[in-house]
Amino acid sequence: MKTTFLLKNLHLIISTLIVVPVAFTYGILPNKILPLFLDFKVETKDLHNVFRAIMGLYLAFSVFWILGIFKSNYWYAATLSNMLFMLGLACGRIVSLLVDGIPSIVFFVGTIGELILALYAFYQLKNIKN
Repeated sequence: MKTTFLLKNLHLIISTLIVVPVAFTYGILPNKILPLFLDFKVETKDLHNVFRAIMGLYLAFSVFWILGIFKSNYWYAATLSNMLFMLGLACGRIVSLLVDGIPSIVFFVGTIGELILALYAFYQLKNIKN
């Protein structure tokens, strides 16, 4: 893999490698898997529905980011969506941090990772000409 290809797409590659497993963690048997990682149970059909919808949303964005990696005409839009996706997650978590207090280490580290990926995508948008 060429270094320029890797550096150009690193934010999309990392995001996809993280978001796809998280999507499946949320959406496949949420009543069995999520209580292992999070401090709640998924007991209602509505909660199952919410987590499976999140899975679908995460997978859809991941497919778009993969398109951006391999099809240069999608790169800009994929990078912009990646920046907004990560920034949206990070901002929501920061609001929660301020309102609810410090979360578990997984979510705290996730917030930092989301901010880094959002900033890197922003940097890429400013510095790479498609």
